[in-house]
Amino acid sequence: MFTGSIVALLTPFADGAVDEKAFQTFVDWQIAQGTQGLVPVGTTGESPTLSHEEHMRIVELCIEASAGRVPVIAGTGSNSTDEAIMLSRHAKQAGADAVLVVTPYYNRPTQEGLYQHFKAIHDAVDVPIIIYNIPPRSAVDMSVATMARLAKLPNIVGVKDATADLARPLRTRIEIGPEFCQLSGEDATVAAFLAQGGHGCISVTANVAPAQCAALHKAWQAQDFATVERLRDQLMPLHHAMFVESSPSPVKYAASLLGLCSEEVRLPLVTVSDATRAVVRDAMVKAGVLN
Repeated sequence: MFTGSIVALLTPFADGAVDEKAFQTFVDWQIAQGTQGLVPVGTTGESPTLSHEEHMRIVELCIEASAGRVPVIAGTGSNSTDEAIMLSRHAKQAGADAVLVVTPYYNRPTQEGLYQHFKAIHDAVDVPIIIYNIPPRSAVDMSVATMARLAKLPNIVGVKDATADLARPLRTRIEIGPEFCQLSGEDATVAAFLAQGGHGCISVTANVAPAQCAALHKAWQAQDFATVERLRDQLMPLHHAMFVESSPSPVKYAASLLGLCSEEVRLPLVTVSDATRAVVRDAMVKAGVLN
């Protein structure tokens, strides 16, 4: 079971190339700050604009830097089933603890298509698979019924739920059972998601507030609800700021303010506007991560 604060890692760039040193330093800092799991090359890691070679190299760098201290859940999704299998096989060979596979974007498969896509990956690679359900980006929503059907396969172990539907985790828990790992993909609703049966969060905000995000989850696990409420409220402006413009541009800017990496992103993304810079900086100050 994957639990707690799991960071959707950004990918640092320098002059157009992956900054490998900055990335591994960033991974080490995340673990030192209390992050309980790592997700390289997800959406926040700008996977759509990475080459296959870059994608696989980043997974390897993450596993090397983490050195078994926390789980690594490698992003290996694609709207091509064969490509998702290829990336998942590499992640397994590299030593990833699990893979995160997004619902196929653009193709807009039926529920049967979704089932067959994930079953094909499951049958091709012996690795735990977490379904990434994010309708706003993929234009398809996996139903609870389809997820329950997939959960009968032994290596389909959980979901990253980015639907922002707070009835969904409870419906999923009732339909599939409490052993099915449910991770929020929406920072702003994490406390409510946990209360509805969730186990953790794959977080964008944790890139720049790892200690605070980890503390919220540890407080939840300790049933220290006063601390959960305090951190929930403290982090809310930062959650909002991370999506004022297309992610991960705001979080890249925030990370640059902390000296963690440059704010460089790849086209078609661009660095954030001056107005967004002010919003991000203010939210970081309010969250206690920037003086």
